[in-house]
Amino acid sequence: MLFETPIFHSPVAAVKRSSALVAVVAIFCGVIISTLHAAEAEWKAGVASVVISPELPMWMSGYGGRVEPGREIAADLHAKALAIEDRSGTRLVIVTTDLLGIPAILRKAVGEKARARFSLPDSALLINASHTHCGPELRPVQTTFTKRDPDRAATVAKYQAELEERLVGVIGQALERLAPASLAFGKAKAGFAMNRRKNYALPAGDPQAGKVPNPDGPVDHEVPVLQIQGNGKIIGLLFGYACHNTTSNASALHGDYAGFAQEALEKSFPGAIALFMQGCAGDQNPYPRQAMSLNRTSIDLARLHGQTLALAVEAALATTPRPVTGKLQVLLEDVQLPYHSIPSKTELDKRAASPNRETREYAQVLLELLASEGRLPESYPYPVQLVQFGSSLTLVALASETVVDFSHRLRRELPALQLWVAGYSNDFMGYIPSRRIWEEGGYEGGGALTYSSQTMYRVVHPNIWAPNVEELIVAKVKSLHGRIISPP
Repeated sequence: MLFETPIFHSPVAAVKRSSALVAVVAIFCGVIISTLHAAEAEWKAGVASVVISPELPMWMSGYGGRVEPGREIAADLHAKALAIEDRSGTRLVIVTTDLLGIPAILRKAVGEKARARFSLPDSALLINASHTHCGPELRPVQTTFTKRDPDRAATVAKYQAELEERLVGVIGQALERLAPASLAFGKAKAGFAMNRRKNYALPAGDPQAGKVPNPDGPVDHEVPVLQIQGNGKIIGLLFGYACHNTTSNASALHGDYAGFAQEALEKSFPGAIALFMQGCAGDQNPYPRQAMSLNRTSIDLARLHGQTLALAVEAALATTPRPVTGKLQVLLEDVQLPYHSIPSKTELDKRAASPNRETREYAQVLLELLASEGRLPESYPYPVQLVQFGSSLTLVALASETVVDFSHRLRRELPALQLWVAGYSNDFMGYIPSRRIWEEGGYEGGGALTYSSQTMYRVVHPNIWAPNVEELIVAKVKSLHGRIISPP
C-alpha cells in the first residue's frame, strides 16, 4: 500500500523512498488542484486571427472621390474571433473586422455556415466592422453602377466569397481553442475623437457649417476593455472606441487607427490577440486627420491615434478590472425602421429627368428596384443584439452607423452595472440618426442615406428614415434587456 510505513534497511534508502513518496504525492495533488481549477473555471475562451487583405489592385471603400484602385498594402487587414462559453455550455462568438461595414448578405451567409458547421445559433454570433475607409470595397446589392463596370463588380464578388470563408474559418479556430479562462472588464478614456457636426442652421456652403470639427459637440471618449486570461496570461483583449476610422485618405490599404492600435497592443502583450470593436461613431471623427498636419502623412497620424488608443487600453488594464461572472445570455432580433415616405413612380420619373446628376442617378436606381420588385420597401429590418454576462456586463450591438447619442441614452436608461454599446454590427445600411440629429438634418441626419453613390456600398433606400427611429431602436434594446433580466 502506498501509505504503509516502510521498513528501511539504510538511511540512504529511507531518504530515496521518502523523496519518491513526496514526489508522487506532489504530482497527485497537482493533478487534483489542476482538475479543481478546470472545474471551477467560470468561462472557456478561445481567440483566433486571420489576414483578410485582398489581392491587388482592388478598389477601396469609404471615400467616393477615389479615381483609381488601391495598389499597396500599408498594413495587413485582419478578421479576429473571440469565442466564449459559460458553465452551462452557452456560447458567444464576437468577430471583429478591418472593413468598412458588414453587408446583410455577408452576415447572413456567415451565420448560416457557422450554424451548419459549428452548431452556433445566429443570436450567438456578433460581427463588427471597424469602419476603416482604407479597406476593400464590398457590395451588398447590384446597382446601375455595378452593371456599368462588370469587371470591378466581379472582383468584389470574388473577394466577398473568399472573405466569407475566412470569417467562417476564424470562427471555427476560436471555437476549437476554447479552454478554461477568466474574464475581467475595465475602462479608460482616449481623447482624439471629436464631434464633426457644426452649425447646421447656417446656409449650405458656409465654411463653418456641416461636417467640420466641433469641440463643443457630444462625444463618447470611453474605452471599454474585456480582458481574457488563460493559463495565467492575457490571451485576448477586446476593446472599443466611438470614432470613424477616417484618419487616413491614402490609396494604400490599412486598418487606420484601429488597426494600428491592435498592432501596438499585440507587440506589448506577446501571444495575445487584440480585437477592436467600433462604437456609436456616426458623428465622430479623429482629429487631427488627413491633411491637417503639415509634417505628418495621414498614415503617420493614424499610427499616432492608434498608439493613443493602445495606451488607453493599457490604462484600463491598470484600473483593476472587475471580474466578469455569471450566466451568458444572448438575444438577436430585428426591429422594422420605417421610411419617412415612399415616392411614387410619377415622382421618380420626374426626378429621373432632373439636370442634377445625383438626383437623376438615384431616381434611376429606385425605378430599377420598383420594376424588379413591384414596389419600394416601406421599412427596413434593423438587427439589435444584446449579450448579458451575468450581472457583470451588458453588451448592446447596434447595426450600422449609429450616432453617439445612442450610447449616451442607453447608459442613462439601462440599469446595468456596466454597459458597452457598439455600432457597426451585423449589418451596414447607412447612418442611423437620433431624433436630435434627424431634426438638425445634414449628412448624418438623412442627407447621406439617399446620396446616389452610396448605393455602391449600402442598401438602396427609397427615402430618409422616419423621425422616430431612435425610439424604436431604444425600445427594442429595452425589451431584450427586460427579457434577459426578468424572463417571463
